[in-house]
Amino acid sequence: MPNIFFFHGNDEFAINRKIKDFESDFSDATTAGMNTAHLEARTMTEDDLNNAVNAMPFLAPKRLVILSNPSSKYNNPASRKKFGEFLSKTPDTAKFVIHELIEPKEIEKHWLVKWAGKNPTLIKTQAFLLPKQRDMPGWIIDEAKNQEGRIESAAAAKLAEMVGVDTRQAGMEIAKLLAYANWERPVRVSDVEAVCVFTSQQSVFDFVDALSQGNGKTAQKLLHRLLENEEAFSLWGMVVRQFRLLIQAREILDGRGNKDDVARALGVHPFVAEKTTGQANRFSIEALENIYHRLLIIDERVKTSQITLDLALDTLIVELAGDRV
Repeated sequence: MPNIFFFHGNDEFAINRKIKDFESDFSDATTAGMNTAHLEARTMTEDDLNNAVNAMPFLAPKRLVILSNPSSKYNNPASRKKFGEFLSKTPDTAKFVIHELIEPKEIEKHWLVKWAGKNPTLIKTQAFLLPKQRDMPGWIIDEAKNQEGRIESAAAAKLAEMVGVDTRQAGMEIAKLLAYANWERPVRVSDVEAVCVFTSQQSVFDFVDALSQGNGKTAQKLLHRLLENEEAFSLWGMVVRQFRLLIQAREILDGRGNKDDVARALGVHPFVAEKTTGQANRFSIEALENIYHRLLIIDERVKTSQITLDLALDTLIVELAGDRV
């Protein structure tokens, strides 16, 4: 069996959990700290790495060495070749875990994945990829079981709306929800609404959704909730950015593109691309350009102290939602 492992992908939560599984193999707390080394490639020296990997374990059969972000140090052909030579000499007394965040489309051409393909007896690779948005409710249900609890399907869907595909945030929210229910019953929608964090990104989507549907009351409610959790200028930047993304997405859709094209062209996460594409479909390019022009006028008025930003945002709702406020 290989004693080198390379964990990669864009699901940091899953990668960290897998590493914790390796750490839990050291059941003796007295010697675990002496037989575990955490190294960050950006800051370590070659001596640090050599000492960690080649030191003899203390009262245990193996040492655990965990190295993060190898590409930050080994960033050219010469250094990567040298690192590969070092890996090939890893002693049996070391369990060497390497991990790095890599976007799915970059995995096959990653230098260490290629090295692993040529040296399968030395290293085992495992990809950890974020679930798609449509799969998040199921992921949440499974994670609740993993944390020895239960969550209703509707509650899982509600939580998925709030956290998107952020598995780390979802895991923390599930832990809070199960504690709130005291593990005595399944988590309900009302629990999610009462306990879970307010997610600004999702609420900006909801705010724009309300505006696009002419629902001024909902838009105002969301705005005031956002202002309770976000500084006004930070929120303003998020709203302007979203409408800028909508214009770009609308242009891509008008050119016969789809949400995947939006994700690639705008460099946004697939979840953001899916939400933005759905919203862009509700506007014409002319309507979006008019809205963006209004935003520029508001921005100028705020910066010249002609209006406060809070009032400007309320005014925007009235202008876009008409009388339905």
